[in-house]
Amino acid sequence: MPKKQIYLTGFMGTGKSMILNCLHEVCGFDKIEMDEQIVQEQGMSIPEIFEKKGEEYFRNLETELVRKISAMDNIVVSCGGGTVMRQCNVDEMKKNGTIVLLTAEPETVYERVRGSHNRPLLEKNMNPEYIKELMEARRPKYEAAADFVIKTDNRTAEEICLEINKRLKTVDN
Repeated sequence: MPKKQIYLTGFMGTGKSMILNCLHEVCGFDKIEMDEQIVQEQGMSIPEIFEKKGEEYFRNLETELVRKISAMDNIVVSCGGGTVMRQCNVDEMKKNGTIVLLTAEPETVYERVRGSHNRPLLEKNMNPEYIKELMEARRPKYEAAADFVIKTDNRTAEEICLEINKRLKTVDN
């Protein structure tokens, strides 16, 4: 039986939102952007949640949302960059879903996120060196969680979506 959810994971700026929208169009699945959903439910931005309630509170909201999503069918999900840092989230996602890890070089990520002020972990460290350090710290968990990995550097959303679609067919069989 084919899995019912596609989870896009990876570091911030690897293209999760862009690919979410593309897969939504290509597969006809519903879509959820976890960070947007949390912002909407909490009525405050992610930096505000981090500042007022703390990172642990935010991570608990992510876990709660992963549990809700795992009961849904035919959905593509853009996970927050830290979602797979908790094993309980990964276990829940793997029950009915396929986890796709999107990757990009630190310089690519920097180019994509450098104008953003909605990334609390980078706000005071917006440079390729720090991005690389944080990516390396997270890489083992990202790779352990992933069913497969897709590089997004210098590729269009359409090229990436086609590859994901092709790879999904081999995972489901």
